[in-house]
Amino acid sequence: MGSGRWSADAYDAAESYRARTGQDAFDYDAGVRASRRRQDWTAHPDLDPFGVEVRESRDSAEHPESLAVAVLFDVTGSMGYVPRRLQEKLPQLFDLLLDRGYVRDPQLMFGAIGDATCDRVPLQVGQFESDNRMDEQLGRILLEGGGGGQKTESYELAAYFMARHTSIDCWERRGKRGYLFIIGDEMSYPRVYARGANTPVTGYDRGGRRGVAEVIGDRLQDDIDTRDIFAEVREMYDTYYILPRGTSYSGDRQVLDHWRGLLGQNVIELDDLDAVSETIALTIGIGEGTIGLDQGLDDLRRQGSGAGGTVERALAQVARRDRSTRVPVARRSVVRRRDTRGARWV
Repeated sequence: MGSGRWSADAYDAAESYRARTGQDAFDYDAGVRASRRRQDWTAHPDLDPFGVEVRESRDSAEHPESLAVAVLFDVTGSMGYVPRRLQEKLPQLFDLLLDRGYVRDPQLMFGAIGDATCDRVPLQVGQFESDNRMDEQLGRILLEGGGGGQKTESYELAAYFMARHTSIDCWERRGKRGYLFIIGDEMSYPRVYARGANTPVTGYDRGGRRGVAEVIGDRLQDDIDTRDIFAEVREMYDTYYILPRGTSYSGDRQVLDHWRGLLGQNVIELDDLDAVSETIALTIGIGEGTIGLDQGLDDLRRQGSGAGGTVERALAQVARRDRSTRVPVARRSVVRRRDTRGARWV
């Protein structure tokens, strides 16, 4: 995946068509809700992680310096409006990444995170795309809006998928990490559970928690500590957690301390979710060394964005620290393959 080029004109044409016809930008979600059949509450086949060998971000003649960027968002409870904001602001994101020259060949993946103890669809993962198909991927996400109300969601399952079911040329061929943004407002579970449990959970009608075996299809011998899976994914992706204001646990010390324990300084508190695309773009630009924070804020002003103050507060700490993406020579040209059990990358 990852061929083609983003076109703002094509995006505008699709938006105009949806407005004329009354079609929801998230048409798959709208169709599921309209059917009212319980059996229809499943991930779209293009986003179902079960049985997926790998999602790929590849170099090509068209995109010789591909950079993998994954944006995974919590769609439970108060977080359900996040994907709509992202979809509405795709043009601003690509104006900054491409037209302002932050990145030459970005390839974006979108996905959604729920709760494997109580949601029918706890994980959805799209493809890495370079063109307007990423808008189509967003439109196929089911906005379940569930969650268990216990201040935890299955972010660790998403991290497991990213660590062991993605293959990205920026890392494997050039030793350059991609970017992973997780947008949420709760904590992860303490372990990546190898398999489900039959312990009943309030609100979950299938009898208990699901693990990697049920959600993704891998057969692991043992559970994995959440700290270990995030350490693993951070080898390949520069990983950030964004906590927007106005969500259920915005500003919550326990949630913030949890994520800082996993990601260090890469925890971003965002005053206004409307600035999420600009925040992602400037984080990448700063990380790539193509801009400093001041230049990025100037770009926002030229773009006509009113998000400058929000982004400046959110990224002040990110901009101050040294974020070199270089790795030792011995780590470059990594060849990754799955072992015979499908349990880990070696």
